[in-house]
Amino acid sequence: MSAAPLRLAVINSSVREGRFGPTVARWFLTQTEQRADVEVDLIDLDEHALPHQMSHSPSDEVAAELARVSPRLAAAEAFVVVTPEYNHSYPASLKNLIDWHSTPWQAKPLGFVSYGGLAGGLRSVEHLRPVFAELHAVTVRDCVSFHNVWGQFDESGALVEPTAASTAAKALLDQLVWWGVSLREAREKRPYGA
Repeated sequence: MSAAPLRLAVINSSVREGRFGPTVARWFLTQTEQRADVEVDLIDLDEHALPHQMSHSPSDEVAAELARVSPRLAAAEAFVVVTPEYNHSYPASLKNLIDWHSTPWQAKPLGFVSYGGLAGGLRSVEHLRPVFAELHAVTVRDCVSFHNVWGQFDESGALVEPTAASTAAKALLDQLVWWGVSLREAREKRPYGA
């Protein structure tokens, strides 16, 4: 059994002007910093201009952009998607990333940190679960959800009332690590065949 920390990719999916995602993602990173069992790579989709037009033979420019993100997804052993809710669903930037990358998710666990208005981004999470199931990812049950998020953080980006969210983040990370280590061991014994 490997004792190496689990390689966790945290994907900040919002690219909208004035987005709140970086605040939520930074908070989640503070939760991971308290753990020795994860090693985090933050992937901010605002830094990756993947085109909307898919191609099996991408241009050199597109291939160069994919080379900046694809190896990071492939290296990850688990994922957390930080997602807002846009029109009862998740952002197009996230769907675009998913559609460009069908295999990095296979036999790996994935969790969610969502945020938004009254629903706290949970409708985006519910839309994402079957998408990731199609890609053979294992989504963990528990998630972190911020309802009416704009009033929950102060000017410095700290949570006004951190107890419930920190407890939820710990449960999410505990589940991800359990699944991540278990699936790592399974992949080492027998490659996953989708």
